[in-house]
This record gives sequence, structure tokens and C-alpha cells, in this order.
Amino acid sequence: MSSELDDQDCRDFLASIRVGDLCSGTATEVTRSRGVAVTLDGFPRRPLGMVGHLGLSWRGRAAGAVQVGQRITGEVVAVDPDEGIAWLSMAAAESPELWKFLSSLRPGELLSGTVAAIERFGVFVALDEGPAHPVFPGVGFITIPELSWRRFEAASDIVRIGQRVSGEFLYFDTWNGEARLSVRATQPDPFQVFADSTVVGQTMHGRVTKLVPFGAFVRVADDIEGMVHLQELAETPVSTPEEVVQVGDEVSVVITEVDRERRRLSLSRRRVAPDLR
Repeated sequence: MSSELDDQDCRDFLASIRVGDLCSGTATEVTRSRGVAVTLDGFPRRPLGMVGHLGLSWRGRAAGAVQVGQRITGEVVAVDPDEGIAWLSMAAAESPELWKFLSSLRPGELLSGTVAAIERFGVFVALDEGPAHPVFPGVGFITIPELSWRRFEAASDIVRIGQRVSGEFLYFDTWNGEARLSVRATQPDPFQVFADSTVVGQTMHGRVTKLVPFGAFVRVADDIEGMVHLQELAETPVSTPEEVVQVGDEVSVVITEVDRERRRLSLSRRRVAPDLR
């Protein structure tokens, strides 16, 4: 009977908590698998709070940064009455203004700002609106693939520090407290534009850009490359692409497949009409 009463008390206590509330308590267990268990103020019988690894302070990500007995304050991000847990975020509690701003953003929203730093893994953007980030150079962040549709070697080939940029909001990165942005989402996809103007069976001229064991890549338009598989390189079987083509060669190819969803173009050199080779 006491167990049933305890479970009911637990449910009643959790029912009084709302997402967005700030809750405090004491860390009672720290594990690598789940995170930090917290005995919440107002319910001392057992820990009902849990700070997952993504909810830990981004000033000290490792679970070991929190010690048993340490006082913790976190924002409630989810309540699971069946499991008997209120999930907390310490990072959200550290910067409530930042979290409020990021939580208000909606996917597809256009955000603008200034490039604040360029790293090998992406670009930080100081947004025109919202608070500054307490740790990073900017609240906005653009990963390398989201900078441009075109191929490039480094982020500095696309943007420079101090440059004005606009990007589509993708999602709220709660791990770093960032707004993930995409510049390329604001631009026409050159592959889709290319696909609109071409058909399977069409012959095109291009330049070999790269050789791989299973074939060759051929650029047939600006920022558009297709794959000629080994069996499509020549009328007679070849073991390596180097037997028939080299990087820089001008070749004629036939479009055999246009995959819009995966943005892939399949080509054939052996199917080109003899009078067009």
C-alpha cells in the first residue's frame, strides 16, 4: 500500500510541474549512460529529476563535471509521469534569454547577421536579433554543407569575416545553444534547375574531373557532375578508368538517369552515338 501511495505522490508532484519551469535540487547520482539524477526540492523521497547529457551545462559537458551532492537548477524540458521523471536542462537555466529566443524560432524562418568566425567545421554568425552567445562568437551557426550548393575546398571560399549573410533557420541546437542555419536553402538548387532542362537520353559534353576505381566523374554544367560507371566508359570492358580517360579529358556522354531526390546524375560514354563522339 505504501508503494502505491508513493507512486501516487510521485505522479501528483510531477503533475504540478510544467515544461519551462525552473526546478532546483541536489545531484544524487552521476552516470555515463543516462546523466545526472536529481532529488528535486519538495520531493525528498527519491530523485525525480534527470539531466541528460545534452542538458548539461555547455561550459562543462562531461557528466563528471557534476558531483554528487551538488546543487542544480535546470529548466524543465519534458515530464514523463509514466517513467516518473522530469527532464531538466542546466544549459537552458544558465542563459534563459538565449533559450527563450532560440525556442521562439520556427523552421524556415529567415535570419540575418554578420560572419563572426570561420572554422574548419563551419561558420559562426552574429545574428541581428536576439542575445549574444555567452561562449561562442555568434548564436547562428552554418555547417560546411549548408554554406553553398557548389563544390568548394574551404568555408573561406564562400564567406569572409564581417560579411553579411542570411540563412534559413533549420533547428535549435540545444547541445551548443545555437540556431543552425542554411545559406544554400535560400538559393535555387542548381541540380534541380539542371534536371528541369535535361532529359534521359540527351547527349552532353563535359570534362573528366575525377577518377575512382568504379568509374569517372564528368562535369557537364556549372556545379553539376555525373558519374560514368566503369561498365559505361567504353564499348569493350575495362578494368580501370585510366585505360580510356584521364582527368581533364573532354568527353561526350549520354544521360542515363537523373535522381532528383539524391541529387545524382548517371552518365554513359559508351552509349554516345559514333558521329557525336
